[in-house]
Amino acid sequence: MDTFSSMPLKDLSVDNHATILNFKVGAAEVTRLVSLGFTPGAEVSMTQNYGYGPLIVTVRGTRVALGRVEAAKIFVRRRPE
Repeated sequence: MDTFSSMPLKDLSVDNHATILNFKVGAAEVTRLVSLGFTPGAEVSMTQNYGYGPLIVTVRGTRVALGRVEAAKIFVRRRPE
């Protein structure tokens, strides 16, 4: 995968870091995500992603559990390692 292309957050591997680019959600979901710290430009790191079920990310120093459907609507750019 090209490190400069966008990808859904659900596809980020454990211990990888990324920058939030945008969301593909409705206004109510944007409000919830922003209140949890998911804002464009924020750094996130994948803490747990088994490939099924919820995943856990760290954003702004806080661990947050997200459903896979929700994480599929958050687009990020993986940071080069």
